[in-house]
Amino acid sequence: MKSPRRRSQLPMIIDALGRPETDPTVRRLIAHAGGEPVAVRDRSIEEPVRRSRRLQFAAGTEVIVHDDAVVAVVLHLTPTPSGTRAADLTDWVPRVANDATLADLEKAFGGPVRFSGLSEPYVAHGGAYVRFAFRVGGDTGGWQAPGNLRRITFTLDRPGSACRPEDDDCPACSDLLVRHPTGGVDVEATTTALSAAVAAGDLTEDDHWVRLVDLLPLHVSGLMARVESQLSCTTCHRISCLTLFRNASATFGHHVYNDTRQRPLEAIPPVEQWGDAARIAADQDAMHHVDHEPGGWFLLEQQGVLYLDARYVVSSMVDDSALIRLDDAEVEAHRAGGHAYLSELARRINDDGPHRENSPYRGRDLYRGPDAKTFRAAVRTATVNHTWLARQRQAAAAAAEDA
Repeated sequence: MKSPRRRSQLPMIIDALGRPETDPTVRRLIAHAGGEPVAVRDRSIEEPVRRSRRLQFAAGTEVIVHDDAVVAVVLHLTPTPSGTRAADLTDWVPRVANDATLADLEKAFGGPVRFSGLSEPYVAHGGAYVRFAFRVGGDTGGWQAPGNLRRITFTLDRPGSACRPEDDDCPACSDLLVRHPTGGVDVEATTTALSAAVAAGDLTEDDHWVRLVDLLPLHVSGLMARVESQLSCTTCHRISCLTLFRNASATFGHHVYNDTRQRPLEAIPPVEQWGDAARIAADQDAMHHVDHEPGGWFLLEQQGVLYLDARYVVSSMVDDSALIRLDDAEVEAHRAGGHAYLSELARRINDDGPHRENSPYRGRDLYRGPDAKTFRAAVRTATVNHTWLARQRQAAAAAAEDA
């Protein structure tokens, strides 16, 4: 006698997404997952506060709820560190087992497979998105080797367009927000926690935005309507944004890269207007932006010395930049010819590409010298905010023209 054919539970999973935990569809999903969760994790995340609730079931299923709406259903296909056993994929998706390859899953879910970033394959299915996590790297065989499938996650958000709900509990960045006992962000304590995470290598600061060390002084000065630091997690890759407002309460949230690029950024006022004596002295010793030609060159100054960062073409597919310290003759020529002279000098550097052995600029290119890393960091710090603001203005102008 043939065993009864199993029914696909995909419609029930997808119908549960976006619904409150008390909804009948969600209750049916929970009943199919095992009825009673073996673990429930409730936490408040971000500011303004959102509630994150994770229901874990003995048979390897997990339901993640944000503010009483189901945002993800996860099928763990290997035992979890918390002690739950692996889910049986055939109990949810007939004719595909836990040892499925990416090709098997593409067929089962009706593909085609797309990727979020370089390592997160997913498919669109039934108005939702199905994301696959594999063990990859080394000689494991990756996506196409049986036995590497680790979990399957169902969401309404397209992968890459929003933070992954399972990252609510990221061990590196989920506990860095510190709240006042009466509510709201404790800015000093949160800044201290973020700085410690940067020092430990758990986070990296984005130089486009305000440095953590400058966040409070700039806010207190009142010179900027909003002051924001952005930091990327080296584990889950979410970006933490701590934002202080002139006339509103501080906020703290996690975002994906594309969202952070759309956040407004004001020009940072000169440090003399808001920094203390030590900060002003440090800035005086640093490299500063003086002039630039979009896409062509930057003129920089440090302690009275002028440097030209000039782009040059290596091939039809590759370009690079050289950092040249202007000699006395070039400094005098710049005084006489200004911007036009620097454009001409940059053209000569491009024509005599420093990548060539016989180039007169090869030996002068500081990016090829022993202090290359230090110079690159100094140039980036001096130009990054200026470049980002210019791009935002160009995007705003293009949007205005389209409107």
